[in-house]
Amino acid sequence: MAEPLSNPVADSASRHQRAFLPILAALVALGWLALWAWSRSPYGRYLQHGDWTADGPAAALCQAVPAGGIVVPLALTAAAWLLMTAAMMLPTTLPLFDTFGRVVARRPDRARLLLMLGLGYLAVWSGFGLLVHGLQQGVLALLPIPERLGWLAGTATFALAGAFQFSRLKRRCLDRCRTPLSFVMQHWRGRAPARHAFALGAHHGLFCVGCCWALMLLMFVVGMGSLGWMLLLAAGMAVEKNERWGHYLSTPLGVALLGWAALLAWHHA
Repeated sequence: MAEPLSNPVADSASRHQRAFLPILAALVALGWLALWAWSRSPYGRYLQHGDWTADGPAAALCQAVPAGGIVVPLALTAAAWLLMTAAMMLPTTLPLFDTFGRVVARRPDRARLLLMLGLGYLAVWSGFGLLVHGLQQGVLALLPIPERLGWLAGTATFALAGAFQFSRLKRRCLDRCRTPLSFVMQHWRGRAPARHAFALGAHHGLFCVGCCWALMLLMFVVGMGSLGWMLLLAAGMAVEKNERWGHYLSTPLGVALLGWAALLAWHHA
């Protein structure tokens, strides 16, 4: 009996599917490792929102670069935020990558399209991080908060994140994130493949920001080098977005965050 002929295109697509997950997992692990090494290095204070211009290499760069007091902290914050986003948010969007990978599995440029999808997704989160950083610096410049009242910002952020867990916007964005196949079918055009893949990633990133922005704001309170908080929040967001029972987590998480805000207020009041 003759053996069935193999299909080179199908075989290549199958190899691509098997290789994609380990590669993405390696990138996520590299992000966590880089953050861990950075947080334990002499420059770890830059992850904790300390004074970037006080001393050390960042201070020297601030003096050497035109407008360095703005440019250097912004660049370092962008690098830290990009690493944190890759470590925390890429695992939550695995279903999107898997679905899109299957849709374009037979295309010769599928690897580039997946890369553009990821770049679009990360671009939106990077923009969000820089926007929050700019707002934070602007508020501190206009309304400097005495150190003894610094707990107010943390309490307000925990309360905001807890309250947002019960919002309609949160539920609507989560619904879009939980249906990657319909999302890809609705938004993938492919006439200009690279540009459309980037736009697809960016579009999905907007919904991801829409459902997770309040939780990610907590990183500006606890510091981007707090790996324990990062792991906890990443796990919570991954479950909320990807598991069928994830919607059952939203309410307990909201109650816990509101309770933590109340505890902080009671402790400092």
